[in-house]
Amino acid sequence: MSPSSSSPASTPDPVVAALRAAGCVFAEDEARLILATARDPQELADMVARRASGLPLEHVLGWAEFGGLRIAVEAGVFVPRRRTEFLVAEALAQAPDASVVVDLCCGSGAVGAALAAALTGVELHAADIDPAAVRCARRNVAAYGGHAHEGDLFDALPAHLRGRVGILAANVPYVPTDEVGLLPPEARDHEPLVALDGGGDGLDVLRRVAAGARRWLAPGGCLLIETSERQAPSAIEAFEAGGLATRLAISEEPYATVVIGVGH
Repeated sequence: MSPSSSSPASTPDPVVAALRAAGCVFAEDEARLILATARDPQELADMVARRASGLPLEHVLGWAEFGGLRIAVEAGVFVPRRRTEFLVAEALAQAPDASVVVDLCCGSGAVGAALAAALTGVELHAADIDPAAVRCARRNVAAYGGHAHEGDLFDALPAHLRGRVGILAANVPYVPTDEVGLLPPEARDHEPLVALDGGGDGLDVLRRVAAGARRWLAPGGCLLIETSERQAPSAIEAFEAGGLATRLAISEEPYATVVIGVGH
């Protein structure tokens, strides 16, 4: 972002006014980002119109900031949440010498990219069931020599990774089915349902990952999954049933809950 475009005085009032009228709480900040990204007046007008229509800002910009990185985010792909940076930090604290990283339910591949950026010489794999997510993740992990695979959870992974994974990060969907309709419109209307809906109690996918993780983890390797504080006790039970030594990590700021399981 150039100094001229980031200065409040250079932000055209019509852009801010249009965003504010559309209900954007941080209209001034969003206007500065849109101005810094738009390459010409027509693109600027198109971007403002798309944001005003309710499209997530990250989809309008084509990128999201995550872990100090600029992550490409295409329309229809789950937008990485800043609270998930806590999962990345916990993974690095738990396994600072990991040499193989898997980003399962990867979406844009933001978690895998952030982990690879912080580790040295890591072998990175990302996987998702959504073809659009895999295409997007492939762009984001390429800088780290990473590979993106399409398929259902562990079925997507190369067999040679069994027993070798130091960090298995799985940003699974964990919204209970009956609560998906309560999500903000930006998520509900513009992100894939498969990345949001976690089943009856929100833990269907988490249980599947916890049940299969131990076969893929290296000795001392760890599985990390973000969940809600309310779901944490049931999530811990699922991890323990999968044979993992389990602990809970909670951050008040950002408000995040991560279940961590270590293989034996």
